[in-house]
Amino acid sequence: MAQKPTSTGPSQRQQRVAELIRHALAEVLQRGDIQDPVLGTHVVTVPEVRMSPDLKLATAYVMPLGGLDEAPVIAALERHRKVLRQEVARRVNLKFAPELRFRRDETFDEAARIDRLLRDERVQRDLDHGRDADEPETGSGH
Repeated sequence: MAQKPTSTGPSQRQQRVAELIRHALAEVLQRGDIQDPVLGTHVVTVPEVRMSPDLKLATAYVMPLGGLDEAPVIAALERHRKVLRQEVARRVNLKFAPELRFRRDETFDEAARIDRLLRDERVQRDLDHGRDADEPETGSGH
């Protein structure tokens, strides 16, 4: 008898479908199948897609290369949501093609924030102090 997962994270099926949709979206955007002046002048990465538990909604986290023109790129993706959904449905064999929603990928911002925190002089001082405590003492230990 199969047990329900104890974590509250996405199921294996949600993750598998999300990855298939991520690849399909990336392929459509890379090939330039969508005729749009904004999308035609930007390389858009799709680092992550998250699926709703019922697999009817896919949230794609996107970022234009270099982080330029995020709002116009996301607006263009939203404008072409129906066509993108059809293209994804053609590439991914699912019973129902999920609705697509586009959001700005914030993982780069979070990584930069953590990097700034780690470079803070107070953190560096604490790290240096921790290293001093780990080093063996020198001198005579009679």
